[in-house]
Amino acid sequence: MTDATAYVPPKVWTWNKENGGQFASINRPIAGPTHDKELPVGKHPLQLYSLATPNGVKVTVMLEELLALGHKGAEYDAWLIKIGNGDQFGSGFVDINPNSKIPALMDRSGPEPIRVFESGSILFYLAEKFGAFLPKDIKTRTEAMSWLFWQMGSAPYLGGGFGHFYAYAPFKIEYAIDRFAMEVKRQLDVLDRRLADNEYLAGKEYTIADMAVWPWYGALAKGLVYGAGEFLSVQDYKNVQRWTDEIAKRPAVKRGRMVNRVSGDPASQLHERHDASDFETKTQDKLALAT
Repeated sequence: MTDATAYVPPKVWTWNKENGGQFASINRPIAGPTHDKELPVGKHPLQLYSLATPNGVKVTVMLEELLALGHKGAEYDAWLIKIGNGDQFGSGFVDINPNSKIPALMDRSGPEPIRVFESGSILFYLAEKFGAFLPKDIKTRTEAMSWLFWQMGSAPYLGGGFGHFYAYAPFKIEYAIDRFAMEVKRQLDVLDRRLADNEYLAGKEYTIADMAVWPWYGALAKGLVYGAGEFLSVQDYKNVQRWTDEIAKRPAVKRGRMVNRVSGDPASQLHERHDASDFETKTQDKLALAT
C-alpha cells in the first residue's frame, strides 16, 4: 500500500495506466474515440444512449414523466451504453458527446438531427421542447434552474470525491474521506433546510430540479450508494427523506429507474426500452423465462 503522506508530485505528471482504482480501465487523460462503432437508431424521434447511473436516470425519468403527461412526441428508444466496456469511446457516441459520458441524446424530430449532451442540458432541452416541468413565472423558473445548476456543481463532490475515495479507491486516505464526507454532509444539510419549508426544490411544483437531484441524493439518503448510509448518518436528514420517498412513489419515476439498468433485481432491469410495453415483457426476469 502506498504511504499517502510520502507522496511528492513530480515536476511533470505522466499517466500511469495501473493507477486509478476500480475505474482505471476506462479513465485516460485524452479525449476522442478509441474505436469505430456506429450507434443503433430506432423508430422514435428521440434516441437515448445511456446507462442507469444517477445521471442516466435523470433523463429516463424525465422522458417517462413527459409520456405520463400525454406528450406522445417524447416516445424514445433507449440504447444501453456499457461504460465498463468502453462503449462511450466508440466513434458514434463521441460524435454525439465529445466528452464521452452518458447520457447522450439525439433528437431526430426536425429537419436536422440535434445532439444534446450533459444531463442537465438534456433536462432543460426536453423541458423547453415540451413546455413541461419548468415553471413559466420567472421567479419559480429561476429557482428551479438554480437548483438544477446546484446539482451539476455539487454532485461531483459526492461521486467523484466522496464516493471514489470512500468506496472505490485502491486504499483508504483519511484526509480525502474526511474532506469529502464533510462536504457531502453540508450538501445534505443544504437540501434538508430547503425542503423543510418547500414540498419540492423549486417550491410547490415538481420540476427538472427534482429530477436532477433525486437520483443522486435520494439514493444517498436511502443508503443505496457507496455503502455509506450509516457512515453519513443519512437518516438524520428528515426532510430529504420525506422528499425522497414522495418522488420514489411516482409511477414514471419507477419506470425511469428501470431503463438501461444492469444491476439489482432482474425484474427491475430493462436493458433497452423501445416501447411502453417493454416494461411488462422485456425486463430481465421475463427474458430469462423466455429462454
